[in-house]
Amino acid sequence: MFTFRLPAKQFIAAFDIDAQKTFTPVCPDELPVTEGDKIVPELNAQAEFAALRVASRDAHSPYAKWIATPEHPCLSPIKGYPNLDLYWTKHAIVGTTGFDFIDGLDPEAYAFQSLKGIEPDKHPYGACYHDLANKRSTGVIEFLRQHGITTVICGGLATDYCVLNTVLQLKDAGFTVILNKAACRGIAPDTTKAALEKMKAASVILVENAAALQTLR
Repeated sequence: MFTFRLPAKQFIAAFDIDAQKTFTPVCPDELPVTEGDKIVPELNAQAEFAALRVASRDAHSPYAKWIATPEHPCLSPIKGYPNLDLYWTKHAIVGTTGFDFIDGLDPEAYAFQSLKGIEPDKHPYGACYHDLANKRSTGVIEFLRQHGITTVICGGLATDYCVLNTVLQLKDAGFTVILNKAACRGIAPDTTKAALEKMKAASVILVENAAALQTLR
């Protein structure tokens, strides 16, 4: 039976995926995830195992073409734009509270930040690419490779959307990926369960919390 062991710290990065106020009850009119504001201690704890800490943030325009309206409600499909699939409630607009990191996260702690969804006609979920086809890199994969990273510990919001897509992108790029379940929250129980099963099927290592990382040393 294969038993995974963490490599030396110099080969590990911690990835905080979209840990922004827009996805927490702090911004109830955006896309709040239940207990989304409770993940900070786990994100900070997993970072202690890593030599580098990176982050992603949604960075949206107030004129984005995916912003829901009464005629086009949230989660209804969009046609005519190859890098848009659904309408969403306005969220993570640059310069607003929703764009900010959750309180307790230090923006200066990150060696690299991936800003995604800047263009009005694009709404990517994964943090590694600007487009839905995974062709236009945000640079984070290259940054991790440049620094010799082989293993990435992930957490963030939300499990069933941006976390899932980012984790799978990192796996496809050849990294060993660990998901800290306590550092994530999902939008809905059924889609969160399905996301965890999909990650496990892709050979992502799932741990219950940062403390469990100690057992992998």
